[in-house]
Amino acid sequence: MWAAALSAIPRASSTLPVDSRLTREQTDTVVETIGAAVLGVTLTIDELNEVILTSSDSWAGDLVTPGFQGMWPRWRQALGIAGTRGAVCFGPNRGRKVTYTSPQRWLPGLRRADPHDALATILRHYLHAYGPATPQQFAQWLAAPRPWATQLVDSLSDQLEQVDVDGTIASVIAGDTTFDAPPRGVRLLPYFDPYTVDCHPRHLLFPGRAADRALSRGQAGNRPALFIDGTIAGIWHHHRSANRLEITVEPFTPLDTRRRRELDDQAERIGEILEAGYHLGLGAVTVASHA
Repeated sequence: MWAAALSAIPRASSTLPVDSRLTREQTDTVVETIGAAVLGVTLTIDELNEVILTSSDSWAGDLVTPGFQGMWPRWRQALGIAGTRGAVCFGPNRGRKVTYTSPQRWLPGLRRADPHDALATILRHYLHAYGPATPQQFAQWLAAPRPWATQLVDSLSDQLEQVDVDGTIASVIAGDTTFDAPPRGVRLLPYFDPYTVDCHPRHLLFPGRAADRALSRGQAGNRPALFIDGTIAGIWHHHRSANRLEITVEPFTPLDTRRRRELDDQAERIGEILEAGYHLGLGAVTVASHA
C-alpha cells in the first residue's frame, strides 16, 4: 500500500541543471538495476555503486549530484525513487555501514497495491491520526503537490466530512467526529516527533514564544519539545557524559509543583530508555536547532 501510494505521487521538478539530471528512461533503468542487484543479498552503498556502474552506461557514474560536501554519481538521484517503488529498502547494518536489500527479504511475495486504492487508504489513515486536516496539510505531510492533493481529497469527498477548526474548514473521515478529551500532562518529545511535525494548525500547537523558540523557520521537529496539555510549552536538550545524562529544559512559562513532578518523571523515563543516570535542570537551551 505504502509503495503504491508513494509511486503515484507526481514528482517535483529537479533543481539540478538539466544536463545533470536523470531522464525518465535512465531513472527506470537504474531502478530496475537496483532491484535486481539487491534481490536476495544485502549491499553497502559502495557495493551497490560498483554493481550499477558495471551494469549501466557511463552516464550512471557521472559525478554530477551534490551530496555531503562532495559529488555523487548520477544514478544516486534514483535511489529514493527505487525505495518508493518498492525495489529497495534498508537491510541490517553491517557494523557502522548501512546496507540495502530487497523488500522481498522482509515480505516475501510483496506486490504493490492498486495506486488509487492505496492513496485512498493512506488519506483515511492520515485523517484518522491527524485530522481534521486540509488538503494543503495533507500535501505537506506527504511531500506532494498541493493541487494534486486537493484533487485527491475532492475525489473522495463522499467518504469525508467537513468540520470547522477555529474558522478553518478541514476534513475528517465521515462519522469520525467523536474526538478524545483534550490531552493532559507533561511529555518530553524528541527530535521530529510525529505529533509536533504533523499536527496543525501550527499557531494552535506552537502558541506565543513556541513559534519562535520551538520552530526553525517555520519547520517543526528541529528541537525536542516540552509538551504540556496539548501544546508546545518549551524546548529541551540532553547530552551524555560517561554514563550520566544532563537534561536541560527551557519552559516558556513557570511550572507549578505538579508540572515539575511530572517533568521529573519524564526525565527519569529518558534515563531508563538510554540506560543512564540523569540530572534535570531548568534553564535556557543554547544548543542550535537540528540542521
